[in-house]
Amino acid sequence: MAVEKILMPQLGESVTEGTIGRWLVEVGDEVKKYDPIAEVTTDKVNSEVPSSFTGKIKELVAAEGETLAIGELMCLIETEESGTGAAPEKPAAAESVKTEPHPAADSDQSMKKRYSPAVLRLAQENNIDLEQVNGTGKGGRITRKDIQALIETGVAPAAPAANLAETHRTAPEPVHRPVQPEAQTVPVAQGDVEIPVSGVRRAIANNMVKSKHEAPHAWTMVEVDVTDLVHYRNKVKADFKNKEGYSLTFLPFFIKATVEALREFPRMNSMWAGDKIIEKKDINISIAVATDDALYVPVIKNADELSVKGIAKKVDELAKKVRSGKLAPDDMQGGTFTVNNTGSFGSVLSQPIINHPQAAILSVESIVKRPVIINGMIAARDMVNLCLSLDHRVLDGLIAGRFLARVKELLENINETNTSIY
Repeated sequence: MAVEKILMPQLGESVTEGTIGRWLVEVGDEVKKYDPIAEVTTDKVNSEVPSSFTGKIKELVAAEGETLAIGELMCLIETEESGTGAAPEKPAAAESVKTEPHPAADSDQSMKKRYSPAVLRLAQENNIDLEQVNGTGKGGRITRKDIQALIETGVAPAAPAANLAETHRTAPEPVHRPVQPEAQTVPVAQGDVEIPVSGVRRAIANNMVKSKHEAPHAWTMVEVDVTDLVHYRNKVKADFKNKEGYSLTFLPFFIKATVEALREFPRMNSMWAGDKIIEKKDINISIAVATDDALYVPVIKNADELSVKGIAKKVDELAKKVRSGKLAPDDMQGGTFTVNNTGSFGSVLSQPIINHPQAAILSVESIVKRPVIINGMIAARDMVNLCLSLDHRVLDGLIAGRFLARVKELLENINETNTSIY
């Protein structure tokens, strides 16, 4: 009978590993190709992994909470093409792996010393000798749940310094390992509410800490008179909604001005790569979309090739995908520069954290009416602050200032006469 392997997929640019958050199937379940089988968390995205085949789940090799490198085995599936022979024996064994915390000593231990980064970190933090731990994973592999169970019971075997050093040499080290927030002891009083950290929230925390630790942030701001833009958009928004079926917000105009400026200042569209700077050819704009408990950053691919209408359509599509839970890993990949619409929450000033590994992020703040002096007279104008955070390894104040000045110039010249939505 043909048994196929489902491996940990590449879920994002520079992602080297993923953690099984929750299995959506059990041994014996029938699945179709592209049906979701597991929720997987990485340092960039929390997403569902689809089945690569149609068939019956034969064995769940990785346990919930276990971290796998890209390409490692997640589960086995018996394909429909394999026929309807006798029931396989392995599923029962797989089920016993899930329920028996300590497998027999003579069982398969071929993968016992293949420690995931999460297991290695927990062992090092709690001085646990991994040689003395019985793993419940495939081939005796030690899972994160095994270590956590030992920590909770308080009977974890202590590791000598020599063993910890050996563990360092044995364990595979990922190329880009996410920075883990330091554990903190916080006093809990009566009435306090403890909220478990979800996989998405932990991934956000890891990426933000990594960005702040690695990239020396600098910050600058300009204020822009968008009175003509506001008049133009307000004039056409009703007809646009009736014709296209979705709203024309201010964000597409700001993205359009940003990508035009990125064309003229390609260094802003770069990434730090240790011994070199990578200036990206494609202009792919990441946008922040918030839900009640998380923040996602989907990507508008080749945004410089789109009209205002095309950008508006992509913004609408990606926002709907986020809020309906249908965002795919590909929707999160390839971003080269981020535009963050903090103004939608009424913010007028912010210092955004760079979306690693990009070199800059631009926050568009709230458009507010303010008194402005024009030709020696006071006038009420629609003003907006643009706040830019930049990686000072890649960018300096001169290029950042020129870039922002160009974005400002483009926005202040958007009007009915010289700007086409289509």
